[in-house]
Amino acid sequence: MGDGKNSFFERVYAVTATIPPGRVTTYGLIASALGGVCSAKIVGYAMRTAPDDRNLPCHRVVNRLGEPALGNAFGGEGRQRRLLEAEGVPFTPEGRVDLPACLFRPEAPVEPDT
Repeated sequence: MGDGKNSFFERVYAVTATIPPGRVTTYGLIASALGGVCSAKIVGYAMRTAPDDRNLPCHRVVNRLGEPALGNAFGGEGRQRRLLEAEGVPFTPEGRVDLPACLFRPEAPVEPDT
């Protein structure tokens, strides 16, 4: 998948970079913003392989139910939730992000003129 994968991941990262503090989006909404050319799972893979030096707000991406990533994502159990709470993202009593209160619907990144 060479260059195609890299340019696709760059588009995922461009969308991710637009998520403002205090808001979240879902893997599926990112896929939709990119024209539905991929699945939410591929967006999730892009998030897991995002370069650390880019300082992307990957913690602001949750699943369609508002559930944070499981396990040691983001540096340890519960870290994603703590990062989101520090930005003011509300959670339900069930431990999910309150999506109606803070969902961000991203748009496709603008392609450079060639």
